[in-house]
Amino acid sequence: MDHYITPPAPESSSDDKNISDMDKIEAVRRTSDEALGQVMGLDLEREKTAQGDAYFHRLGWKRLTVILIVTAIALGSLSLPGAYATLGMIPGVIVTIIFGFVAIYASYIIGLVKLKYPKAKSYVDVGALLMGKWGDVLFSVIFVSLLTLVVGSHCLTGTIAFVTMTESDVCSLVFGVMSAIILLILAIPPSFSEVAILGYIDFASILIAIGITVIATGVQSSEPENPWSAWPKENISLAEAFVAISNIVFAYAFAIGQISYMDEMHTPEDFTKSISAFGVIQTTIYTLTGSLIYVFVGQDVKSPALLSAGPLISKIAFGLAIPVIYISGSINTTVAARQGVD
Repeated sequence: MDHYITPPAPESSSDDKNISDMDKIEAVRRTSDEALGQVMGLDLEREKTAQGDAYFHRLGWKRLTVILIVTAIALGSLSLPGAYATLGMIPGVIVTIIFGFVAIYASYIIGLVKLKYPKAKSYVDVGALLMGKWGDVLFSVIFVSLLTLVVGSHCLTGTIAFVTMTESDVCSLVFGVMSAIILLILAIPPSFSEVAILGYIDFASILIAIGITVIATGVQSSEPENPWSAWPKENISLAEAFVAISNIVFAYAFAIGQISYMDEMHTPEDFTKSISAFGVIQTTIYTLTGSLIYVFVGQDVKSPALLSAGPLISKIAFGLAIPVIYISGSINTTVAARQGVD
């Protein structure tokens, strides 16, 4: 009887086991590398975000004060002597001081709103808080339109400055285009911390321009035909009084970009130091500028007052005021552009 012997089943070789184990190890290693790469990528993105966030939060209260100076104190301050000529010395000084305190208080309230709603980056966001979607749209139109008109006024002032300095036959439209280009270039700095550096030049420029105008009008002053008066001029109309008071009020419009500026502060709670210091500085400059030039020139003071200093001094003052004309104008472009980005 034949016996059939079943052959033994082939055993797995040790090499096959090693290969299988190595494949598993390699798969685990690849998975680990991918996970590590994802973690490192996330860490890198977080680091970039943190660096960008830190870059746009470098503004301290001192630089915020400078930024507010850039926003508010410009050649408009030289319209105050004309306002005093209309209102009279005593009412003019009283109105200037009262609105100085009103501006400080209003700025304080605005700062509190920003602290309570940290995500608010401009008045447009405040409009959304007040009125929802329609408030966002309405405040966007008003806010950007106002900033555009302010920049336009600086462009016009720059045009007048160039025409006055050069006495050229060149069409004023050319100077207008030049002014617009300069305003655009100065609006390039991405953060308000960089703009604050230009602010020191801006502040020095307006102080020198005001100082030269005050000194020149004082030196040239004799007994004016229409001397200054403590009270409003005779037969003053409602329109004249309204324009004079509006010039004083508009000179205090420094809170227009305050929420945007505070958004870049590393310690927003310090804003009270800025508005207090700036409010005192601004009110003092406005009161002295308006009263001194009005006393020296009298009722016939022009607006802006540097035109009352004579042709040569006017050219010099306009030349020294070039930085403040364009730096103070360009910051409004930056604020408006931020609104477009946000």
